Amino acid sequence: MTKKIQVGCEMEVTLKMIGGKCKPLILYILAEEGTLRFGELMANIRTVSQKTLTNQLRELEADGLILRKAYAEVPPRVEYALSDLGETMRPILDAMQEWGTNYKNGTI
Repeated sequence: MTKKIQVGCEMEVTLKMIGGKCKPLILYILAEEGTLRFGELMANIRTVSQKTLTNQLRELEADGLILRKAYAEVPPRVEYALSDLGETMRPILDAMQEWGTNYKNGTI
């Protein structure tokens, strides 16, 4: 089921979906690395707290951009991966990464 987001401009839809402290980073890391566990995401995003990462993952899952798979083990194991919808974000994430690299290198 697709959620209806009320916006004044279509760009707002994208911003509402990936706007957040580390949502673009989470999506980009999952796109590059594939399925990861929570601890692996924490290790890749060193500037985020556990609480913030948990909240951002929940929002991305609720919006259908990532999949969460919990295993009935002790200790619990949870893995995250891009959903099919999340995969459609790749061109946007790649463009953001390229722009950041070019800006950092002074080529723009």
